Amino acid sequence: MMDLGLAGKKVIMNGGAHGLGLASLRHFAAEGADVAFFSRKEDKIEAAKQEIDAAGSGKVHGQVFDINSGADAYRDWLAKAADTLGGCDIFVHTASSSGTGGTADWQQGLDMDIMGAVNGVEALTPQLAESDAGSIVFMSSTAALETFIAPQAFNALKAALITYGSQLSQALAPQGVRVNCVSPGAIEYPGGNWEMIKGVMPELYEGTLAKMPMGRFGEPEEVAKAIVFVASPACPYMTGANIVIDGGFTQRVQF
Repeated sequence: MMDLGLAGKKVIMNGGAHGLGLASLRHFAAEGADVAFFSRKEDKIEAAKQEIDAAGSGKVHGQVFDINSGADAYRDWLAKAADTLGGCDIFVHTASSSGTGGTADWQQGLDMDIMGAVNGVEALTPQLAESDAGSIVFMSSTAALETFIAPQAFNALKAALITYGSQLSQALAPQGVRVNCVSPGAIEYPGGNWEMIKGVMPELYEGTLAKMPMGRFGEPEEVAKAIVFVASPACPYMTGANIVIDGGFTQRVQF
């Protein structure tokens, strides 16, 4: 078994109460990390806490918070999370307009997908720089890499996030902080976007499925394990990378 070196590490995630975020937090906890996360809904917080607690024995800090409360409130939440955990070794940015059905909303996408990353990095860089394993992971999407469905805010802003992450990796490398992106393809899980699409837009669902070389959608676990590995001290020389996890859905040659 590979030791990811996560025992005792402090992980802060913006979001994390369902889907890929929750699956990632379970794995962080199973590896011995302490985690902090938020959700807009109390019932989701409690359910997520129980799952994370069951996965590992580390500290779990979950709070009701809405990232749309504004930059100052968000920075305050991050500072309190770091204080509660006793620092921050890893920051995982998963907050996205897609989680609230706002993929076409440019302002919401800018506030959540971009400024959620920017403000998070600015607030936590001092703690990350103090860590011996400082690491940032941004959640992007294959919608940033190829034309998908329609020209919309989500696609363009996820592409901007990859560029920001790449440039940030250069800027923070001298401080010992790594920055990488993970870009999932179509991932299906209960309560997720693709379950909703299957119900209301079955033609889009079936058409997307038909283009999957593996013949199926992805599962949260298949992305979560990559997020945890990329974020971990087991991957110390990787920075500025964009890891695509899509079952071969995007038809690109990467150089």
